[in-house]
Amino acid sequence: MTTVPVPIPSRTQFVQEAIKHRILTGQLTPGQPLVETELAESFGVSKTPVREALKTLAGTGLVVMNQYKGVTVRTVDADMAREVYDVRLLLEPEALRRTVRAGASLDAAGEALARADAAADAAERSLANREFHRALYLPCGNPLLGRMLDEVRDQAALVSAVAWAAAPSWRREATEHREILRLALAGDAEGAANALHAHIASFVERAFPRDGADDALR
Repeated sequence: MTTVPVPIPSRTQFVQEAIKHRILTGQLTPGQPLVETELAESFGVSKTPVREALKTLAGTGLVVMNQYKGVTVRTVDADMAREVYDVRLLLEPEALRRTVRAGASLDAAGEALARADAAADAAERSLANREFHRALYLPCGNPLLGRMLDEVRDQAALVSAVAWAAAPSWRREATEHREILRLALAGDAEGAANALHAHIASFVERAFPRDGADDALR
């Protein structure tokens, strides 16, 4: 039997993932300039894959391209956070409701929770939490709904990274995750969806309270 070789990631993909990792782990902070020559030297590549990677990251909402200011890491403020989380509130609970009603496997969600509990640092924990949420909505039976939620994953992770840096709340969120999964595994579609809605809503309100301090986490 012939083994099909695994494609080697292109330089652009490598640079893209590396920059994303640095943004989501706080090594590159909101508002920080991203200079092509510096990044190219850092990764040992030419400016071309860096330029293409930054264009892709701009499309996902992690960086901002401005003809006068250049490229910067996207700034997180209350308006941005609420826009992203409003999309999640509209779509994610419904996706989970459909996942539970379909009797889809939630093994991946349980595994992600275990990885989050065992995480050695905030970056590893953040990645596991993202995988947990994705494991809840991806088996919903509607691929378009899953792709729409995938489109805001990185922006939601950026909001979380900034919020955690200011006020770590992952222990509370881990407890909420376990309750969401418990309800889902019990076949309680409405209960799980409502718990997920409350979980998402409470996070953004804690991080960005509606008290006029909208730029507290810039």
